[in-house]
Amino acid sequence: MVPFSNDIEQCLLVLTRGGLILYPTDTIWGIGCDATNADAVNKIYALKKRAVNKNMIILLAEEKDILTYVTQPDLQIFDYIKGISKPTTVIYEGATGLARNLVNEDGTIAIRIVNDPFCRQLVKRFCKPVVSTSANIAGYPPPAVFSDIDAAIKNGVEYIVQHRQDDLFTAVPSAIVRWNKNGIPTIIRN
Repeated sequence: MVPFSNDIEQCLLVLTRGGLILYPTDTIWGIGCDATNADAVNKIYALKKRAVNKNMIILLAEEKDILTYVTQPDLQIFDYIKGISKPTTVIYEGATGLARNLVNEDGTIAIRIVNDPFCRQLVKRFCKPVVSTSANIAGYPPPAVFSDIDAAIKNGVEYIVQHRQDDLFTAVPSAIVRWNKNGIPTIIRN
């Protein structure tokens, strides 16, 4: 049995009914929900006290899944992603099939392909993208470890993953790159 299988099952129950989870990612702890459910996305904005025009990212398990949620991805991006070792979020144009309040006004969406075994299995089993936004109230720094997460966040979600709560390594957010129409990436955050 996989050590986090109970966490996966509990997360799937919560995500399916439009709830919020608090979970470890391949970067920092995140608040997550079904990225196709606008009501669930609104719950995250409310919990974080975050302006609705501030974007959030989605997690996918496989590169091929990008083709489902981006209308015309530049195929060069797949080579670019393979050459990166640090978790990297890529901003794509032409978002589709996602909650409207998750897509930026210009039609872009930020996507990260996860390598973390827990996240990967969660997203694969859910069969939909999962929102991932830092587990903090807007304006405060993202928590480096689980114990740094504000009680308001912990009390505002339906399920808190038990897996990796004891990790003591300091996590950092992903790099962010915007993939431009000309096929040249613009680095937004290293």
